[in-house]
Amino acid sequence: MVLLNEVEKLDLPSLIGWVAFRQGVECGFQGRTNKLVDGCYSFWQGAAIALAQKLMAGSDEQSKQSQPSKLSSVDDSCGTSSSGLASEKSSIVDYAKIGFDFMKQSNQIGPLFHNIALQQYILLCAQVPEGGLRDKPGKNRDHYHSCYCLSGLSVSQYSAMTGSVSCPLPQHMLGPYSNLLEQIHPLYNVVLEKYEEAYEFFSSE
Repeated sequence: MVLLNEVEKLDLPSLIGWVAFRQGVECGFQGRTNKLVDGCYSFWQGAAIALAQKLMAGSDEQSKQSQPSKLSSVDDSCGTSSSGLASEKSSIVDYAKIGFDFMKQSNQIGPLFHNIALQQYILLCAQVPEGGLRDKPGKNRDHYHSCYCLSGLSVSQYSAMTGSVSCPLPQHMLGPYSNLLEQIHPLYNVVLEKYEEAYEFFSSE
């Protein structure tokens, strides 16, 4: 919905409540009710609630900005056809820029899930001593779970950053600070630095 620019259609409180309750007593996330937790949902659910966290923080500001635009659209409907065309052009959404603008939004609230607990599950239960990550203890490691467990670990490490803070504080990380991963873009699951490089490259053409 973020990528489609349809965020206003989301019931954020219900979404946050549902995802938050998917974090089980084992500290990891389950995919749906009455299922066991699974390491890959560290990203699928963790990123979803991280997105909702940023949306919730900006919802008040968005509602303030949307009210004048609604009033102006009513006024424009009484004007000439040329003004109507101008109004229509101004409402065109640059979908290629949505992901870039989203990460520039200020986040003023803390994590809406237990981010340290999720890190515990990933590092203590999903991590295989010989390397790689897995669904849960007793399962084999694989590339799929290694990818999404690491992505979820990154999300949980950076979810507590608010305001102008550029890096996670030590108290929001489990273990030594050397555990810190690169920040990922929660919409695309790409390292944020690489996303920004790609965005700059393609937007300049």
